[in-house]
Amino acid sequence: MLNYSEHGTDTDAPPLVIVHGLYGSGRNWGVIAKRLSDRSRVITPDMRNHGDSPTEPTNSYPEMAADLAELIEHIGGPVDLCGHSMGGKAAMVLALTRPDLLRRLIVADIAPVPYAHSQSHHIAAMRSVDLATVTRRSEASEQLGHHGVEPALQSFFTQSLDVANKRWKLNLDALEADMDAIIGFPEVTGVFEGPAFFLSGGESDYVRPEHRPRIKELFPRARFAKLPGAGHWLHAEKPREFEAALRAFLDAEASPG
Repeated sequence: MLNYSEHGTDTDAPPLVIVHGLYGSGRNWGVIAKRLSDRSRVITPDMRNHGDSPTEPTNSYPEMAADLAELIEHIGGPVDLCGHSMGGKAAMVLALTRPDLLRRLIVADIAPVPYAHSQSHHIAAMRSVDLATVTRRSEASEQLGHHGVEPALQSFFTQSLDVANKRWKLNLDALEADMDAIIGFPEVTGVFEGPAFFLSGGESDYVRPEHRPRIKELFPRARFAKLPGAGHWLHAEKPREFEAALRAFLDAEASPG
């Protein structure tokens, strides 16, 4: 089963599960999870091949959705589910295939469509780091910078670096092998009839106007909002605004409708 952290205690509100994106981990969401834990339990899992969760040979969305289903059945559902980027796609697949496990869905800066931009160049950059010489994350960040990784992503990637054991807490081989599936979106039959909130960065082009018909087809109760001044990493760039938008949606949709 997926490794996860838990914040807060049981309340009348359903648990909130927050699913990280590619190359991330549950710890990326620690601050937001702690702040939101005043209203419900908040669960932040590490997805397969990330963090402290099991390494697997493949990384498809049906498999990631099945992992989330197992976790939700373990902690007790139905839950509110929030996913960013890759995690948002996994959350959407779960909503479409196991709607019984969800009350409400929040999708952060991603659409249920295939994308053309491979992320494999980041794997090459991480592999280029000479882990044998690294004694602190800042040294790894410097090496990533030499391979063209921007400062914000340097910090993000090195959160998944186990300095003491000289290894990445990412299964880079599996992620690279399944990159086409990760940037794609599977053919899934089904419709999620519950409340859905698509929150994107105002400066991001991941969720475009032409994606909305497909989103509404699969998620007919979808609502849309943008965070001004935020890009794809909207929760890291505008954490307070992101938190406020989630609270507003969850409080307004206090019942499954």
